[in-house]
Amino acid sequence: MDQVTISEEDRRQLGAWAADCAERVLPLFEAKSPADTRPRAAVEGIRRYARGEIPRGPLRPLAYAALAAAREAGDPAATAAARAAGYAAATPYIHPLATPHQSNHALAPAVQTARASELAAGGDTAVGDREINRAIEHAPAAVRGILAQLPACGPGRSRAELLRHRLDAALRD
Repeated sequence: MDQVTISEEDRRQLGAWAADCAERVLPLFEAKSPADTRPRAAVEGIRRYARGEIPRGPLRPLAYAALAAAREAGDPAATAAARAAGYAAATPYIHPLATPHQSNHALAPAVQTARASELAAGGDTAVGDREINRAIEHAPAAVRGILAQLPACGPGRSRAELLRHRLDAALRD
């Protein structure tokens, strides 16, 4: 299996981009579960990591906690928003293996942000498409460089898979 070169700085830039995406939809989760701070803590944790304030280690429990909050949310948009936060906190754990799973790992925060947005808009796919466009426009060179080393994502069948494919293809151009 091919190896991917991912520097710590690349991981920090990927994390900052993922946090920027996920933070956009945190209010969707917080409106449904105002007392649950786990997704917000995950985004704050990945931001601290991206700034070099903490090592990777504390992010894993933050990611797991946000994903647990997603399972408990009880609302599709809130669930996707909490997933975006959890996946953002997990981005530094991308493995240096050239597998489609790692491509998905890098793209999941932006994809879940787009899904949360469109679900909150009653399923309006144009809203999700706008979020994907925003993620493309704001992706740093490090994100593009990581993806260039990984296998491309296929189109899949679900809406999330279609969004991921579109994002992946655009970041490779």
